[in-house]
Amino acid sequence: MASEAMGTIRIGLVSISDRASSGVYEDRGIPAMKEWLSEALATPWEPETRLIPDEQDRIEGVLRELVDEKGCCLVLTTGGTGPAPRDVTPDATLAVADRVLDGFGERMRAVNLQYVPTAILSRQVGVIRKQSLILNLPGQPKAIRETLEGIFAAVPYCIELIGGPFVETREEVVKAHRPASAGKRPTGP
Repeated sequence: MASEAMGTIRIGLVSISDRASSGVYEDRGIPAMKEWLSEALATPWEPETRLIPDEQDRIEGVLRELVDEKGCCLVLTTGGTGPAPRDVTPDATLAVADRVLDGFGERMRAVNLQYVPTAILSRQVGVIRKQSLILNLPGQPKAIRETLEGIFAAVPYCIELIGGPFVETREEVVKAHRPASAGKRPTGP
């Protein structure tokens, strides 16, 4: 991909909300994800954003597009992870997955349980599709930040392991964890 060759990675940011997508209120999920990633990532990146309703077919289509066509190495979704009938984000995510990474869902719930007891109702998942990682985040900006702070140390190495690019973080925000056996950043063209 041209942007990756220049050192810039592409990250999909998807806000899933019937009301925000129809203009009833302003979306706050995409701005919250952008803000945190801008603080945390040292690697140059560009967002691919989508604001869509809670419709499983639509979510599946957007996730496929962001991975298969846009080449996003990471896709973050926000919203639609609860037990309500319209909350279908995890269902759509699982439908497009090649593999499930149970640890991400477990960790996201554990992080959120530190703040609210209703986090146990979340159905958040983490999956691999091709060479991309897809993670379902909660819907509120504060919870998005808390969740990313709690899981992101594992994200760069995961992306690397599945064949994606080398992603660097700003250690003062979040230190990416790579085992000593993983070696150093690749050098050269």
